[in-house]
Amino acid sequence: MQKTRPFHRRKILLIFAICMLALVFLIGRLAYLMIGKSEYYASLAEDLHERERSIKAARGRILDRNGTVLADNQTVCTVSVVHSQITNAETVIEVLSEALGMEEETVRTRVEKVSSMERIKSNVDKETGDLIRSYGLDGVKVDEDYRRYYPFGSMASKVLGFTGADNQGIIGLEVRYEEVLSGTPGTILTLTDARGIEIEDTAETRVEPIAGDDLVISLDYNIQQYVEQAAYNVLEEKQADSVSILVMNPQNGEIYAMTNVPEFDLNDPYTLTEMFLEITYGDEASDEAEDGFLETAAAALTGDELQNALNQMWRNGCINDTYEPGSTFKIITAAAGLEEGVVTLDDTFYCPGYKLVDDRRIRCHKTAGHGSETFLEAAQNSCNPVFIEVGLRLGVDNYYKYFNQFGLNAKTGIDLPGEAATIMHQKENVGQVELATISFGQSFQITPIQLITTVSSIINGGTRVTPHFGVQVESRDGTLLEVYQYGEGERILSEETSETMRDLLEQVVDGGSGKNAYIEGYRIGGKTATSETLPRGQGKYISSFIGFAPADAPQVICLCVINNPQGTYYGGTIAAPVVKEIFENILPYLGIEKTETVASAEE
Repeated sequence: MQKTRPFHRRKILLIFAICMLALVFLIGRLAYLMIGKSEYYASLAEDLHERERSIKAARGRILDRNGTVLADNQTVCTVSVVHSQITNAETVIEVLSEALGMEEETVRTRVEKVSSMERIKSNVDKETGDLIRSYGLDGVKVDEDYRRYYPFGSMASKVLGFTGADNQGIIGLEVRYEEVLSGTPGTILTLTDARGIEIEDTAETRVEPIAGDDLVISLDYNIQQYVEQAAYNVLEEKQADSVSILVMNPQNGEIYAMTNVPEFDLNDPYTLTEMFLEITYGDEASDEAEDGFLETAAAALTGDELQNALNQMWRNGCINDTYEPGSTFKIITAAAGLEEGVVTLDDTFYCPGYKLVDDRRIRCHKTAGHGSETFLEAAQNSCNPVFIEVGLRLGVDNYYKYFNQFGLNAKTGIDLPGEAATIMHQKENVGQVELATISFGQSFQITPIQLITTVSSIINGGTRVTPHFGVQVESRDGTLLEVYQYGEGERILSEETSETMRDLLEQVVDGGSGKNAYIEGYRIGGKTATSETLPRGQGKYISSFIGFAPADAPQVICLCVINNPQGTYYGGTIAAPVVKEIFENILPYLGIEKTETVASAEE
């Protein structure tokens, strides 16, 4: 028995040592956690009892080239509830439903929802927010933020675009320049106890939002007003489906105005306008309009149908839609023919009223024919057979060479989302008949922005430009942060051919098919077009005119496209006068002076 005692003693000592080591380890670990990691666990505890609310940043403004504010912000409020802090739910429901103009059941559902924070309504006007705050209701939070506001309502709506409930851009420049305009949201942090109730006498921690920067664009408020006025006048006079007008500087691609009427209200973008409804559903409503058919039709639109209608109303026809350009495209055929040397202004042709191509008789708009004429006269007369001949002289390979050289197979790169591409025949599928129709602007489609960009490049000396709105970025105090650079485009045409084209197109206005755009004292160049929409035979046409001034040194170019005008539909008759009206307003405004001696246009 005595031999076993030392063994037990050693066992006890070993257990004791192990316990002491464990105790020392635990004490050391506790000291490490309490001292070395104290900040970390304090932060976790604070996070557990912090409630965070977001503060919207003021979105950067959009300014026109002269500093006129086109898109701004209004102070609004977001009303939310914290379920665990509500002491009288019935009072909260009653006050909020009445003040916010919401259904009581909708408010009740949100108030009674068990969540850390539930938003009742955002974009509440500040007066209403202040009223709700004055009641001092437990669990009701009223935070101020911002809502986008457009001082001029529908002006340039499809260019500027608008923002959603989260203040992010939806369409137009608002979405294209989101990173510039959006800013950085802030936060409000409050401490709560384990039940989620705010601890009294603890200050809120605020991380202030950073406002977005201002975007200065090339659009000119005054020119835009002139253009929209002219567009609405012809839309109503001709009962057209839509009118698209572009005004641009052909030397650098800066866009002064862009409209697609009817426009929509940027401050109420989710409501279909009466004019849009009338144009879209007018045929159906013709016998029932007096009975409120349009209002009924609008109310009946829900779900996908409503969204499709809104998308159509928001659509920017200048960049999103393609069309057959018709005779305005003869500018491209003429430029290619002159550059390649297959035609000169003095070459003579004979037009009997048609031209036979393979087994097809392709007629001229003047069925009796123009008889003998020079190429210059053919351009003035907009004679299809002559331009067919020029296209055939070029041949498929050369025509496609210039089509690509002029940039027509690529997008323009305009700084707006959703630009459509040219719809053109594959080269291997083009025969003589297809080439003939392409030569006078039919059997393919381009966008208005592509046409005006290409014509600008042809008349400006032969250099391709990038159409754009973005000019520079500024801070709210006007400090210049960035200037957008678009670079010098590729040369697509010789200066000599460009000069010849300017002279030719001036003759088209000075006594040719574009004479209705003539303004005494100004040198105007341009080209008319009238094309039938697809499918043929429905009696629907697109009338257009593209004009520029001064003809010898172009500073401004304008394209007007009238979709499905009723009655007279010739471009020279209804589109050319629209551009004339615009030029009469904007040429003096731009400081473009009349020349001393200009021959009068033929009557």
